[in-house]
Amino acid sequence: MRSPIFVAIDTPDFERARSIATRVRNHVGGIKLGLEFFCANGRQGVRDMFELGLPIFLDLKLHDIPNTVGKAIQALRPLEPAILTVHVGGGRAMMEDAKAAAPAGTRVVGVTVLTSLDGEDLGAMGVAGDPHRQVERLTALACEAGLDGVVCSGAEVAAAKKIWPEGFFVVPGVRPAEGPAGDQKRVVTPRAALDAGASILVVGRPITQAADPDRAARAIEATL
Repeated sequence: MRSPIFVAIDTPDFERARSIATRVRNHVGGIKLGLEFFCANGRQGVRDMFELGLPIFLDLKLHDIPNTVGKAIQALRPLEPAILTVHVGGGRAMMEDAKAAAPAGTRVVGVTVLTSLDGEDLGAMGVAGDPHRQVERLTALACEAGLDGVVCSGAEVAAAKKIWPEGFFVVPGVRPAEGPAGDQKRVVTPRAALDAGASILVVGRPITQAADPDRAARAIEATL
């Protein structure tokens, strides 16, 4: 069984991205490529990373009208990512079109509340309630729309799993017990996230910015 750790390689530098992925490939379950990488390297960059033999989590957080998101995902179909993200905030119709457009083997998961946001941030956007309650609402909506799962912080994953027992739960903002939180506001340790119901853990800087990324990945894997 592969490790539940997906390493977030958030860099526009292809050679750096490939170097990190190559070094950690034996101790992670896959690699997450986000907007920084995709905007700089495009579909060809994703294809080149796929050659390393690791599942690709294409984290583009698509959010637009249903027709636009559906056509964008159709354009991404040849890449056959293992996981693809859309924002639940785009609404039920958008999520339905996203799932319908995705390749059969791709899990489409909905981003609920970014781990960089807290209750004060939500209030400033006119969203009532704390992040926990908002994640619950959006998880139920994603389930109804036919997605495969959601992205949420480790603080909410247990509640999300209770709402959706068969869902696939992606937990970012994961940090080792002794690691800095950085710009994340709702973080948990890898072990705590897994125990709470995470399907996969997204770990970025604690691995990618380590002096020895492979050793860092192995150390985190050992806690699981």
